[in-house]
Amino acid sequence: MKKYVIVGAGGRALGMFAKPFAAELKPFAELAGVFDVNPVRATILSEQAGGVPVYNDFDAMISEVKPDAVIVTTPDALHHEYIIRALEAGCDAISEKPMTTDAEKCREIIEAERRTGKKVIVTFNCRYMPYVVRIKELLQSGTIGDILHVTLNWSLDTKHGADYFRRWHRQMKNSGGLLIHKSTHHFDMVNWWLDDEPATVYANGSRLFYGPTREERGRTCSTCAHTSTCEFHYDINASAFTKSFYKDAEQHDGYYRDQCVFGDDIDIYDTMSLSVKYSKGTQMSYSLNAYSPYEGWKATFVGTKGRIEAEDSHSGFATQEPFNYVRVYNHKGELMTVQSRKATGDHGGGDQRLRRMIFAGDVADPLGQMAGSRAGAMSLLIGAAANISIVSGEQIVISDLLKETVTK
Repeated sequence: MKKYVIVGAGGRALGMFAKPFAAELKPFAELAGVFDVNPVRATILSEQAGGVPVYNDFDAMISEVKPDAVIVTTPDALHHEYIIRALEAGCDAISEKPMTTDAEKCREIIEAERRTGKKVIVTFNCRYMPYVVRIKELLQSGTIGDILHVTLNWSLDTKHGADYFRRWHRQMKNSGGLLIHKSTHHFDMVNWWLDDEPATVYANGSRLFYGPTREERGRTCSTCAHTSTCEFHYDINASAFTKSFYKDAEQHDGYYRDQCVFGDDIDIYDTMSLSVKYSKGTQMSYSLNAYSPYEGWKATFVGTKGRIEAEDSHSGFATQEPFNYVRVYNHKGELMTVQSRKATGDHGGGDQRLRRMIFAGDVADPLGQMAGSRAGAMSLLIGAAANISIVSGEQIVISDLLKETVTK
């Protein structure tokens, strides 16, 4: 049985990994340690994972436990540090998306992987969602021929979207913005659907809704004078979990989970659009906004033999539907509708299926769902290129970011 440790005791670490290790993963793998700079969160995670040892020193944990792999769930800008330290210690690394936040850190990870001979796995759970898989199967079977153009529009609602602007994600230096932290999921979906890699990126981005757009704002919701009138008020004390996991932990690292979504220090975008060209010639148009009345995505694929339309709703009335649908149009005027029952479980059933493949190791992978450092790089670099393009106004070449020579 393989041994694992976690670095970064956040909410994602707790729900995605720690609790499952004490339940569904117990027959297959052992969680043998957790490290975080905040002892309160590390202790709570330990307790909910069955009493896993807590460490206040990463190197000491590695030396004592000698894990097979390190699960990295720190804030995004620190991923590269712990991935590389894990690899150099002789461990594999399992990283939450994004693998890292910019091209330089990405190159450092890839070089460390080559140098050490250990491997990096990136947990792209969208690849495991049954609905996303069904679309992949239709595309791979040639249902619409060669794919020439893709459109993907993604909307975050004002509950989910706003949350990125009250947490550590609100600053580029921590998350790389939503084009890195959030969109890397979406870019990986398209890369995987197309079985291709991006070549060039051009982007626009603005902060139009959040940030200092109104006078009535404070530092945190718990200290704000406008709690009774602000529709974005977040009561961190309303839940026993958020109070214990975040509010009671503030004194140890100064992290505030309920920062004002209209704060002056917010520098990430909330409105983004990209044009991406792929190596095989396919073009993609992508958009993301973080203030929609409902949440979900819509995708279209146009190929030499037809068109596919798909969409999924994560909030709003459409979430009550028991099925998702894929509509396939051909040039004969025919329409085929494929019905896909919505899966239960976190992230559209993707989390559980991903854990099974990684930790149980008894699931075949005919569609190439398991993602390594190359997939991690190709997804985050679309976002990194977009961030550069937004500032420079120029089209960015992906191979330039990786410093690779492209052969034609």
